Amino acid sequence: MSRPADLGSVKEGSYIILDGEPCKVVSREHFKPGKHGSAKVRLVAISLFTGSKKSYVSPAESRVDIPMIDKRSGQITSVTNDSVQLMDLETFEVFETPKPTPEEMAELTGNLAPGAEVEYWSMLGRKRIMRIKGGG
Repeated sequence: MSRPADLGSVKEGSYIILDGEPCKVVSREHFKPGKHGSAKVRLVAISLFTGSKKSYVSPAESRVDIPMIDKRSGQITSVTNDSVQLMDLETFEVFETPKPTPEEMAELTGNLAPGAEVEYWSMLGRKRIMRIKGGG
């Protein structure tokens, strides 16, 4: 799910959907209107799921989609080579999500072990572990 917003209102650190991927805006440049044009905005964003860098340039009054992010808590029930099985602590739903890459693990500062509590974000029908809360 997403909601529309003006490109001119998007700030650094906010989230936006580019090419169907939820991305975090890491850089924003605003260009003044020229003799025959309108003000332009250039965004550089990094995908939350693939880590790829994306660039977007458009008039400031154009519409963009902002992802609706559902931040939830879960408990790890098992860890495999490429995925992590989580149980939502509110609904008790059990599901699998891709295991974070070694680079992402360095940012998480914790251990992915059964029993550990994590914060995960659900957006656009996909889930991603964002933070490790405690050990098990």
